[in-house]
Amino acid sequence: MDFLIGYGMILAFFVLVIYVMERTHKASDDFSEFAVAGRSFGSWYQTMAFLNTWLPGTIFIAFAGWTAAAGVIGYYVLSYSLLAVLFMYYLADRVFDWGKRHNLKTQSDFVGKRYNSDLVRVIAAIIGVVSIFPWLVLGFQSLGLVFSFLSFGRISPEVAVFVGIAVLAIRQIWTVRMGMRGIVISDMVQGIIAYGLGGLLSVAFIVMLINSDHGFDKLSENFAMLPSFGSDLGPFYYFSIVLTGALGSWCWPDIFVRLFTAKSAQTVKNSAFKAAPLMFLFLAVMLTAAMLAGSMTDVAAAPDQVWFLLASHGGPVVLSLAGICVLAATVGNINALTQAIGVHAAQDIFHVKGGSDHAITRTARIIIAVTTVLAIIGAVLTVSMTAGLLTLALAAYQGIVQLAPSLYLGILWRRPNAAAAALGMIVGIVVAVTLQFLYPVSIPALGGLTSGVVGLICNTVVLVVVSMLSPSRKDEDERVSALFA
Repeated sequence: MDFLIGYGMILAFFVLVIYVMERTHKASDDFSEFAVAGRSFGSWYQTMAFLNTWLPGTIFIAFAGWTAAAGVIGYYVLSYSLLAVLFMYYLADRVFDWGKRHNLKTQSDFVGKRYNSDLVRVIAAIIGVVSIFPWLVLGFQSLGLVFSFLSFGRISPEVAVFVGIAVLAIRQIWTVRMGMRGIVISDMVQGIIAYGLGGLLSVAFIVMLINSDHGFDKLSENFAMLPSFGSDLGPFYYFSIVLTGALGSWCWPDIFVRLFTAKSAQTVKNSAFKAAPLMFLFLAVMLTAAMLAGSMTDVAAAPDQVWFLLASHGGPVVLSLAGICVLAATVGNINALTQAIGVHAAQDIFHVKGGSDHAITRTARIIIAVTTVLAIIGAVLTVSMTAGLLTLALAAYQGIVQLAPSLYLGILWRRPNAAAAALGMIVGIVVAVTLQFLYPVSIPALGGLTSGVVGLICNTVVLVVVSMLSPSRKDEDERVSALFA
């Protein structure tokens, strides 16, 4: 009976999402419709699309697990997430204006236009696609816990991964067919479930924990401490992960394109005002529930399972609802990642010199299908390596943040040119990848700075120096002035 409750609720969830998508489906081979949904969505859709992309299913697993195991350091996700919303507000005007004026559809398209360079566009696209792929594999893997727990012991975690992969592979049919419009609309449904229901469950878990004598006083003193001088991680480690998280926020291709689906720049700003309190409330209660659960014996033994272990105390219905929250967040994230990979690779790598809307849309759909298959293979090959894959996924932040100098300085400053942007990104990514292999967590000799921060510093220095030393060209100055006008 418990098995039927768990899998029955999964079926009901997918039926609801697919029904809503089919009701709003708009058949079209127009690439603008496929990539940015005709720039037609209001602020509430923008808000939920951002949340459902920014907070993947792993927020309930990896990030909650880190908080349950280590305490307040896990709240770093709250710090950089609020900074991400702040950046969204300040980026809105120029990003939306340039996007609409020049019919830009992707982040790589945006920086390519800013620097008038196909090379910059291709480098940005490659860094973006490579950096987000590990998160896609992890998304498929995260489903294993959902389908395992909701089977109530009938399916092992290893087999559950395959079940989750099969279900998501079927769900990807609608992503391939409907493009960004279907994703944004489904984000509304999935976001309400993941963060609305998830927030309510988190409050209930906090009440249950405190009533069960698992209050703050039961936590180790270490839970209230951040890495400092003398610690293994180093005093600058917390600064580094918040910095790379915040600056990397709008470097993720799947996040950036959300700005292009809005009706106007003011719509984006309105969505920032709405997203900030919703994100703060959800993360605050969810992470607090996870941290309080750290004093439980079963959670201490398996912190990554904290969300499911807490829900299991409420019986099969509560556990099933908790699993649906993770599923809703995971589906939204996987859809966004595959869409971003498909559109960026099709338009900014394979068709960088241009092509018909039909040809680019067809290429994007093929790439989405191929990417899904590759992610499935990756999940199967790493089925018992979740922790290692999570380390790789977090390391992807060290790569994606190398887009930050060219993106942010390109928006705020007229001087940077194509040569500076391209060389800065190349130097930054080479330094970051090299140091990441040598120091996977932090660099002790640099006080705990991460590889991404060191690469970011080198990247920024190269971009600024080359920009300042490059001779001024009248035609380029006029082009940039017209762009900024």
